[in-house]
Amino acid sequence: MATALGQRLGARAFVESGSPTASTWLKSDGAAQDDRRPRRDSTARSTPWAVLASAVVPGAGQAILRQDRFIAYLAVEAYAWARYAADAREGRRARATYRNLASEVARRPFSITRPIGDFDYYERMEKFAESGAFDAVPGGDLEPEPNETTANGAIWLLARETYWADPTNPGSEAEYRNAEIFYRERAIPEAYRWSWTNARLEYAEFRRTIRRSNNAYRTSLQDLGLIIANHALSTVDAFITVRLRRHVNAAGERIELRGSIPFEP
Repeated sequence: MATALGQRLGARAFVESGSPTASTWLKSDGAAQDDRRPRRDSTARSTPWAVLASAVVPGAGQAILRQDRFIAYLAVEAYAWARYAADAREGRRARATYRNLASEVARRPFSITRPIGDFDYYERMEKFAESGAFDAVPGGDLEPEPNETTANGAIWLLARETYWADPTNPGSEAEYRNAEIFYRERAIPEAYRWSWTNARLEYAEFRRTIRRSNNAYRTSLQDLGLIIANHALSTVDAFITVRLRRHVNAAGERIELRGSIPFEP
């Protein structure tokens, strides 16, 4: 005796007797009907390979198990990879744009060779219109940038606040040296110096472009998350189906849950 499972929306359940050719379908009203359509034993395809196939390509395991919902997994996979490719491409395009804009406008007056900076470098450029000088008075001992509205000036202020009891006056030579070391490790060197002072429109475009690049890369990570979730869901789906099909209760019956997507032409 078996209990009827499922609704017309999603899942139907059936039990198979010990004979691979005999099956009884149970509908939601509890009435039993003979399934006279010829079909193979469902356990023949219920192997661990179906689970592995779903882990590699979502929907592949469901196709092996003859479940029509493999189409949904494949559709999600194709959509997610297409979105990831588009978002990653947009991120790279915007990154190249803001790097070139910074090189040709903000950095040109200070250096002939303008090496590409790292992510943090351009983030600081977005925050500060000027980097300030690395050495305010070239020649002799290092004189950190005093203008606190610039990137280097802000670093020097942070160094003083970190190592000096009074940020306006070093208490000892050791405190000064510690602050100087802090500044040397974090300040913008002359080869990377910039200024957007006379290019406000270009600076506004730079900031818009760097935000667009960051948003595109952030969205691409979400696309990867969808891809990973699709792989995991398809794998778990195949694993549960295989376990149910291969399980035989004390009466020699097998239980399977089937799900399908309603479709009307």
